[in-house]
Amino acid sequence: MKSDRLLSILLLLQTRGRVPAHELADRLEVSVRTIYRDIEALSASGVPVYAERGRHGGIELLAGFRTDVTGLTADESRALFILAAQGAHAALGLDAALGSALRKVMAALPAPHRPAAEVTSRRILVDATRWRSGPQQAVDLEVLQDAVFSDRRLKLRYRHSGEQEPRTYTVDPYGLVAKAGVWYLVADRRGAPRLFRADRVRSARLLDDPVRRRTGVELGDVWEVLRRQVEERPEDGIDVTIRIRRERLDMFQRMAAGQLTELPDDDGEGDWVTARLSYPVLRAVRQLLAFSDQVEVLDPPEARAELMRAVRSVTALYQGAGRGEG
Repeated sequence: MKSDRLLSILLLLQTRGRVPAHELADRLEVSVRTIYRDIEALSASGVPVYAERGRHGGIELLAGFRTDVTGLTADESRALFILAAQGAHAALGLDAALGSALRKVMAALPAPHRPAAEVTSRRILVDATRWRSGPQQAVDLEVLQDAVFSDRRLKLRYRHSGEQEPRTYTVDPYGLVAKAGVWYLVADRRGAPRLFRADRVRSARLLDDPVRRRTGVELGDVWEVLRRQVEERPEDGIDVTIRIRRERLDMFQRMAAGQLTELPDDDGEGDWVTARLSYPVLRAVRQLLAFSDQVEVLDPPEARAELMRAVRSVTALYQGAGRGEG
């Protein structure tokens, strides 16, 4: 909208001082001619703005013209420009809105705090996506957002992990949570808290019925309950002691970070380092085969036996394929 663009131009000029017309055009994704028409509109409305031609020219506000908002400390100003969860705003369709909001905030900051805030935005980046998390399936959050903000019930077709066919649920949404780059719908089903990964929602339809949330319960409350259920879930797991060659230690710690229960005791001596891990099921120890002979399981015996079974299965497969069998 033109009104939004005029406000953006005004705020950019307040923040930056003199700005070339082509730079404004690039930032706002319009033509230079449109920028000059907008400048004329600002001038006609009483904003003291003028254009100066030449090599070092540009568009500028009359010195001293600005609005200011006070009360923010230096730390508060910096905090506003640390953008967490890169990609979250794009998933919600709010990238453009975020850029516009930050321009408004920058223009409104007390002058002494503006340089620190700008430096922070260029020097601090928070990316909540885990390394080696694999390709992320595209997620359409539009209907889920509509349900959350319009306070209506949802009918979902949802595929659980390990199942081929989706199930149908009617749920009462509390909100959306982005954790480590993954979006979740937090909702009640029949009055009990449930967690739904957004990328497993096969279809979602808004119902006419108003949402039926539990009285006095907020999104943060439900998320805390569900988070604890996941993190504190009792497991019939297996603890494994291994040794790993020192030259592979850094990569091992990155790839097996989720299973490490005790950091490797590295005294800087010898070729091998001992570590301890925990797996939810015995079969999961096969992850260690990715390190070939660089990792050896010391204990328990059943973990060693599981790796031997895996090796025999792979050997039989390739021997059979080599002979043209199977």
